[in-house]
Amino acid sequence: MFDPAWWQRDDLRYIEGRLHMARQDLLQLAQRCATPLFVYNSARVRDNLQRLRSALELHQLDYRIFYALKANRFAPLIGAMSHWGLCGIDACSPGELLLARQHGFAENEISYTGTSVANSDLDLLARHPGVHVNCDSLSTIRRLGERDPGRSIGIRINPRVGAGYHAGLHYSGKKASKFGIYRDRFREALDLAGSFGMKVTQLHFHFGSGYLTPQLPQLEEALEHAGWFLDQCPDIDTLDIGGGMGVPVTADRAPLDLVAWAALIARFATARGVAIHLEPGDYLVKDAGALVAQVNSVEEKGGTTFVGVNAGFSLQNLAAYYQTPFVVAPLGLTGTNAVETVTVAGHINEAIDLLAEDVSLPPLREGDYLAFLNAGGYGASSSSNHCMRGAHSEYLVG
Repeated sequence: MFDPAWWQRDDLRYIEGRLHMARQDLLQLAQRCATPLFVYNSARVRDNLQRLRSALELHQLDYRIFYALKANRFAPLIGAMSHWGLCGIDACSPGELLLARQHGFAENEISYTGTSVANSDLDLLARHPGVHVNCDSLSTIRRLGERDPGRSIGIRINPRVGAGYHAGLHYSGKKASKFGIYRDRFREALDLAGSFGMKVTQLHFHFGSGYLTPQLPQLEEALEHAGWFLDQCPDIDTLDIGGGMGVPVTADRAPLDLVAWAALIARFATARGVAIHLEPGDYLVKDAGALVAQVNSVEEKGGTTFVGVNAGFSLQNLAAYYQTPFVVAPLGLTGTNAVETVTVAGHINEAIDLLAEDVSLPPLREGDYLAFLNAGGYGASSSSNHCMRGAHSEYLVG
């Protein structure tokens, strides 16, 4: 059964059988622009951001939000965010830092958390003393200290707790990961920072991507682990809990309960007397974007009907790499109640390039258009030119 009821909302719904985003007819847009095409709704991004702020302000928290730029760096959208003045930027590379500056974000509106950081990265950071830097290794602390002694820094810790859409999106857990400093070397990290006159004022962790309300106990556990690190360093006044908040990707999942989420964070922050920094990325842009593709072929093979489209995992890899499903929606409905069970395949010559498996859709023909919803994050920003299939367009509405 094709049932859009669970995902439709005021800014994303069918109007007279045509899918609209921010009242923009996506079929008209697809016919006018080249596909594959990413479409983003800036108003939805702002609404998502405002919901986070409202939930946190209920508890009168001292907080700051830094948008994780790696999720989506489409220039018109980043320009809009700069204009709103509701958040800063979380950067993880020199290019992202410079892009944020180019869009008008001040140094003190940028948080930088990199991994496997190069000396050239640290040279750039030394030239931007107002940027908040979280060091995720002793090596980074030492090399930054050599370049910029006396700087205030944050230290990224590993809470050994993970959660998210898929195990590949757990940034910490029982298995050792490359991210952050563990308990057994934290004192060494503090002493190393002190040897360069650096003051550790912030802790940072990020435990996964895509957690919802059932995973809030894992967030609470991560906060409890962070408490141990706070006990070792009374000068720390800020805890950055990263991002990772998820959105529902199937009908049986409910949106993250922001009231419960904010209450959990507030209890910890109040008890510990720390400010909270957040780095949402996908949460802000995921459900604000769609990937639009055209149907190239519809054909039965081995008992399965494959719908081939002119997009693949080179543009949006969540289904192929992390088994995170998209909502697939035709841009136009024919009025029939008939549905077919199909597998939607991309145009990359790899077996994993399946955008949706065994989904119920109205009958499709060559030349039709499909929207892959919840594609606003980690699409164009992490795209590749695999099979020389990287070409795409981007469009901002709202």
